[in-house]
Amino acid sequence: MKRERRKAWIVGLIAIAVSIVIFIIPFVFILFMASKTSTEAADFKLAPPSQWMLLQNIHDVLTGYDYVVVRAFINSTTLTVVSVAIMVVFAAMTGYVLQRRRSRINAVVNFFVLAGLIVPPAVVPTVWVLQRIGLYKTMPGMIFIEVTFGLAFCILLFRAFVSTIPKELDEAAIVDGAGPLRLFFTVIMPLLRPVMITVIVVQAVAVFNDFQGPLYFLPGNAGVTVQLTLYNFQSQTLNQWNLLFTDILLITIPPLIMYIFFNRKIVAGMTSGAVKG
Repeated sequence: MKRERRKAWIVGLIAIAVSIVIFIIPFVFILFMASKTSTEAADFKLAPPSQWMLLQNIHDVLTGYDYVVVRAFINSTTLTVVSVAIMVVFAAMTGYVLQRRRSRINAVVNFFVLAGLIVPPAVVPTVWVLQRIGLYKTMPGMIFIEVTFGLAFCILLFRAFVSTIPKELDEAAIVDGAGPLRLFFTVIMPLLRPVMITVIVVQAVAVFNDFQGPLYFLPGNAGVTVQLTLYNFQSQTLNQWNLLFTDILLITIPPLIMYIFFNRKIVAGMTSGAVKG
C-alpha cells in the first residue's frame, strides 16, 4: 500500500510539473511581455519587467487603430453568441430525433454528421458559394460558416445524452396532449442542461478563438474579429511586441474564465452519454 501511495504521489507531482511547464510558464511569459516597454519586450526574455507598463499597454491596444480591438471584441462576441445559440437549438433537435426515431434516413444523416467531423473544409468552394448567395464578407455568412463547422460535433454530444433520458417521459407527455415542439422544449430541453453547458463552453471558445474562418470568409476592417487584430501590431517593418502580447492577453482572458468556472460541468457533459449508448 505504501509503495502504491508513493507511486501515486510521484505521478501526481510529475503531472503538476508538466502542467506548470505547458500552461503556467507560457501564460507568465505572455504577462511579462505585455507589461514591458517596446524596447525591453524585443529581448524576448522570461523575466519580470523593470517597469510595469501593463495598464498603459492595455490602453494603447484598446485605443489604437481607431479602437479596432474594441470593435473586434464586439464582432467576436456577436459572432460567438449567435453561432452558439443556433448550434445548441439545431443540434439538440437533430440529436433528439436521431436517437428517438429510428428510420432509414438516420443512416444517411449519421453519414453526413460523421463526414462533417472528418472532411476538412474547402475554402475556395465555400467562398464561391458565399459570393453567389451574397453572404461573403458579411457577419451572417460568417455565422453560417461557424454553425456548419461546429454542428456535427454538437449533434453527437446531444444524441449521446438523449440516450440516457427514459422514453417514458416522452410517452407521458404525449398522453398529456403535448405536441412535438411542446414535448421537446418543455420536457426534453430542460433535461439537456449538462450537455448544453458543455456545448456552449466548448463551441464558444472555438468560435471566439477561430482565426482561419474570419481570415478567409470575413476579410476587411468592418467585420474584424479579435484574432485578426494581432496583425495590427506586427508587420515586416515594425513589430510592437509588447502591444502584440497585450492583445494576446486580452484575447486569452474570456475563454480562460469560462474554462475555470465550467471545467467540471464540461467533463460531466462530455461523459454523460458514455454509459448508455
